[in-house]
This record gives sequence, structure tokens and C-alpha cells, in this order.
Amino acid sequence: MLAVQRHEHILRQLERDRTVKVAELSAALGVTEKTVREDLEKLEEKGLLRRIHGGAVAAEEGAPMLPPPVPNTDYPAEKASIAARAAAAIKPDDIVALDGGSTTLEIARLLPNAPLTVVTNDLYIIAELARKDRIRLVVPGGYRERNLLVGAEAVEFVRGLNIHKAFMSATGIHPTFGLTVFTGTQLPMKRALVETARIVHCVADHSKFGRGALVTFAQLSEVASIFTDDKLPPDVAAVYRASGVVVDTGDQSKGGRGQ
Repeated sequence: MLAVQRHEHILRQLERDRTVKVAELSAALGVTEKTVREDLEKLEEKGLLRRIHGGAVAAEEGAPMLPPPVPNTDYPAEKASIAARAAAAIKPDDIVALDGGSTTLEIARLLPNAPLTVVTNDLYIIAELARKDRIRLVVPGGYRERNLLVGAEAVEFVRGLNIHKAFMSATGIHPTFGLTVFTGTQLPMKRALVETARIVHCVADHSKFGRGALVTFAQLSEVASIFTDDKLPPDVAAVYRASGVVVDTGDQSKGGRGQ
């Protein structure tokens, strides 16, 4: 069993029972107790749990553990603002990728029915853009996992494309862990989009900052800009700008579009 699969198992048990024991995890996962303790240590570093003697307990209230319901309806006004500014960065005849997510779905809703190529594996975005006949919609294929299409052949297809701009969603954005998501099954497609696109943008509301989910799919050095909202504290935005990322909060009075 891969490490990411063990981590998912641990988090799912914590979500259900609020506590886990090293000995029980060792037996259930078929690995040594030393491996389990190392897994717990890594998850604690990301703020996903708190280790105790002989096991671990769930992290503090509000820390991300498992994927939210789909679609995620939190912060609708903030996501609308983020999407409007991100959509304005898309020009006619661009080849863009829209990663799966509620904010990228908002971008799709704002796109005019105009000559444009959009690559996406999100079923909600596909349904939205299918009605816009002037947009060239490219669907990599694969099998369904929640609202996404994933699979090795889809990843290889994406790696052969010339994507101008990729708009990526994230569960957590952290100065050390970069852009993170909950499950390892999303990682290959996200990496393909990041590595293929000429420019990578992240779209995420203020609640995602300072958090690390299970798997890192991009380092901050791979991201040109982050579109977020004006509830992000200026001192937090400054941390990410210091790493060379443009942080656009939409509030120019706070230096919202600069570095």
C-alpha cells in the first residue's frame, strides 16, 4: 500500500472515530508500527491530526481532513469575485485548462460563448460549457471519481497538449507545502496540467491559506499568481508575495494586485 493510501485510511478513520491507535493501524494496514508512527508524524506536520501516546486524535475543529461535499458552496460571494478577475485574464483564442473545483466552475459560467479552447476533467464544468457551442471543449476522458474524470490515459493525453494558461484549485495553500489536495488520485492530472501549461494560476478563497491537505501537487515556485479575495489578511498575503507569487485579492487599496 502506498503512503498516500495509508494516509487517506488514517484520515478517514479519524473522521469517523476521532481517534486512532498505532497498533490497530499497523494491523489494518499491514505495515510496522514504526511506519505508522512516521505516517502520523507527517500528517501532524500538515496540521491534519495531533499525535498522542499510542496514537493520534483529530486536529482542531475546522482543520481540513476529507473532501467537502461537491460542489462546495462555501464563500459564494468571494468565489464570484475571484472568478471574475480570473476570467478577465482569459483572452480570445486562448487554450486554457480549468481544474476541477467550485471556483473554476464559476469561471466557466462567466466565459462568453466565444472562440476559445477549454480543457477540463470536471463534469460540472463540462456540462456548463457544452451549451456554449463556440468554445472548443476538450475532455481528456478517464473514469469518474466524484465530479472528476481521472486515469492514466487522460493524463498522457493532457501532456501532449499546448496549454497557455491553467487555472488550478487547491484545498490548502501553505508556504512550505505549496498547493495541496485531499486525495492522491487527483495528483497525476493536476501535475500534468501544472507541467504542461505555460502559465499556472491558482484560484482559492482566503480560507485555504495556511493549510496543508494530504498531497502536494505544486510548489509555490511553479505558480505565477493566486487569485483570492479581500478577506485575506495583508500580512498573510505578504508571506506568499515574498516567495515571488502575485497575490491578487481584488483590493487595490491593500496592494491587492501587486507583489
